[in-house]
Amino acid sequence: MALPLATTISLSSGKTLEQPIGLFIDNEFVNPISVSNARTLTTFNPSTGEPITDVHCASAADVDVAVNAANKAMETWKDIDPSVRVELLLKLASLVDEHSQAIAEIEALDSGKPLYSNALADVQSVAEYLRYCAGWADKLHGTQIPINSKVMAITKRVPLVVGCIIPWNYPISMASWKFCPALAAGCTIVMKSSEITPLSLLYFANLVKLAGFPKGVFNVVSGFGDDVGSALSNHPKLGKIAFTGSTLTGQKVMADAARSNLKSVSLECGGKSPLIVFEDAELDECVKWASFGVMYNTGQNCTANSRIIVHDKVYDQFIEKFLSQLKEDWKMGDVMNEKTTLGPLVSQQQYERVQSYIDIGVKEGATLIQPLKESTPSNGFYISPTVFTNVKEDMRIVKEEIFGPVVTISKFSTEEEAISKANDTIYGLAAMLFTTNFERANRVADKLEAGSVYINSSNNESTKVPFGGMKMSGIGRELGQEAFNLYTVTKSIYYSYGAKL
Repeated sequence: MALPLATTISLSSGKTLEQPIGLFIDNEFVNPISVSNARTLTTFNPSTGEPITDVHCASAADVDVAVNAANKAMETWKDIDPSVRVELLLKLASLVDEHSQAIAEIEALDSGKPLYSNALADVQSVAEYLRYCAGWADKLHGTQIPINSKVMAITKRVPLVVGCIIPWNYPISMASWKFCPALAAGCTIVMKSSEITPLSLLYFANLVKLAGFPKGVFNVVSGFGDDVGSALSNHPKLGKIAFTGSTLTGQKVMADAARSNLKSVSLECGGKSPLIVFEDAELDECVKWASFGVMYNTGQNCTANSRIIVHDKVYDQFIEKFLSQLKEDWKMGDVMNEKTTLGPLVSQQQYERVQSYIDIGVKEGATLIQPLKESTPSNGFYISPTVFTNVKEDMRIVKEEIFGPVVTISKFSTEEEAISKANDTIYGLAAMLFTTNFERANRVADKLEAGSVYINSSNNESTKVPFGGMKMSGIGRELGQEAFNLYTVTKSIYYSYGAKL
């Protein structure tokens, strides 16, 4: 017996929309293969803790169907004139613009992002990146290499059949970091949404069909990591797996890929980003960026500047200004309200995880400050912005990624000490520094072990600039021109016109 493939969701405007809940394979929403044994997952509204809807889960067999569809589509998709991909990507960008309010409201409902300060910006970034990648789709040239007077070689970029595993903290935005360059490069895709936030990617899938992409080019399978994610990373018919999520899961994805068919792997994993404040920093501007960089998206951000390291000459002054800035910037409440800037954590599990780290910090002897504690909503998974001072470098709250609105603040005396503390981590995704000394800024930036370094700002990345980590923060670079290296493999072809053995 067929199961429902869509449900009705109420939006904050009072309107309703049809929310797909099936698997998206070959441009159609379909039931899982084994309907009688089909599993579902329940997605919850983090603002209330109440269920939104159930979504159909894929099994390994469903993943196999989706991967076969992607491989079948690749037979013709890879040979389509690049100008066609340009037009399809631009059409899709226009559809995202047209449906931006609906997608953003789904994101706000499903992930707890404030609609006006977070979710709409995420959706707008998808349209922006689609247009950026459309500009590259017909410019991904190879090279010509003269060898001698009788032999030359050329290189071509060959697209891959790609599996993508998407995180819950930026459901549609992080998905776009993968599908935009992959589609532009001529890849076909099977995407796994997060089991916590599956709705926006399913809604978006219908726009891919409306834009005119051929069957099998873009597929979405919802489900849990242990079965669906594992089935993707182990699948022998995928040439590439692209993952964003925790370092622990990233290690498993990489091991699965190695054990199966040595498919190409890119990983964007965790972070514990330092923000260094030198004594000559413009503190009023610095605290604005520091506040934004750790509290945006409720701190559920791999590049959040969750470790602030302040010169001892301005330490007390910085803390006073920073706490004042937190009170000014962050307003908790209804995520559909224009005044709300800080939403709940994404789930009960994440709420309990972050709260456990706050308890650990207190037990470790750090000083706890929660300047907005009294205004924290009692319903939903809200946690007040949390600041720990008087911390030591070996504390768990300093070493481990918390992924919530929690920040530690410590002191340093010399430039060398600041760099040492900043680099004393297994992660290397991002780092920030504030100084008015241009020479120092460049010197320190070169020494920080991070894929992205922000001088006098934080987390203001651009889709035009490569993004990725060092150390245990991942492998590969998303965004910018370099992203296309993730989704193509170079083929060399030798031309002999007179060479004899």
